[in-house]
Amino acid sequence: MNAPRLHHVPCQNSTGLHRVAYWEWGDAANPRVLVCVHGLTRQGRDFDVLAAAMSDHYRVVCPDMAGRGESDRLPNPAEYVVPRYAADMVTVLARVDAETVHWVGTSMGGLIGMVVASLTPKPLVSKLVMNDVGPVLPPQAIARIGAYLGVPLRWDSIEQAADYLWSISKSFGPHSREQWMALTRPMLRPADDGGWKLHYDPAIAIPFKTSTPESAAAFEASLWAAYDSVRCPTLLLRGADSDLLTLGHAQAMTQRGPRAQLHQFTGVGHAPTLIADDQIKRVREFLLAA
Repeated sequence: MNAPRLHHVPCQNSTGLHRVAYWEWGDAANPRVLVCVHGLTRQGRDFDVLAAAMSDHYRVVCPDMAGRGESDRLPNPAEYVVPRYAADMVTVLARVDAETVHWVGTSMGGLIGMVVASLTPKPLVSKLVMNDVGPVLPPQAIARIGAYLGVPLRWDSIEQAADYLWSISKSFGPHSREQWMALTRPMLRPADDGGWKLHYDPAIAIPFKTSTPESAAAFEASLWAAYDSVRCPTLLLRGADSDLLTLGHAQAMTQRGPRAQLHQFTGVGHAPTLIADDQIKRVREFLLAA
């Protein structure tokens, strides 16, 4: 597997500029662009396998959202929210000179894609894959994620870190040790004492943990409004055991807005990693269909 190319784009925040990194696969001159955006605590290298598989048809762009991976941390933690990420991605799309793109978004990345796809009058997204996420975020799933989000952690070895990350990620479904180690390495950074720590800014937890019932309800309403404004073909992937995207909410998404096609993967919860052959095949079939 060839290594991706790393680029940075300056984006504006409330106090100045921050750099958003993105990993690029495939022919840099290819006008067909596929954007793959990760979940809340993850980073762009999650998509290495999918990007390699799709790079025969696309230039594949996999960003590290602000505060993650190789991107800068935001000076104001209150800006670690979907509208900021969507604005950053509009800047990234301008940099890669793409009039329209196909988009694969896992969890938070799916919400960002949904918001970008809803922008008018000229749509930026012409095909959208939302991976195990919708406008409704059930409290039990939020509580599960909140239990580990932003907790300061340190490990003596990559193997030790991999074991911990697997303990909170078993809902991703079956993975070989080799696959899991490949997913783990980009999640880590050297700690000051010679060990290893997570790649992301712990402050991404602040907006998450300061949410109120009123702000959560307003956020859900804004997400439904964005979803109902999406007009491009949309594929909704769901882990059959997911606690973040319930079957009822997924079915509702097939009846309104873009009327998404729903495909479920058995033996997986939140969220499919799009590494398994059957998961890649479903994404590929949808994106490359006429």
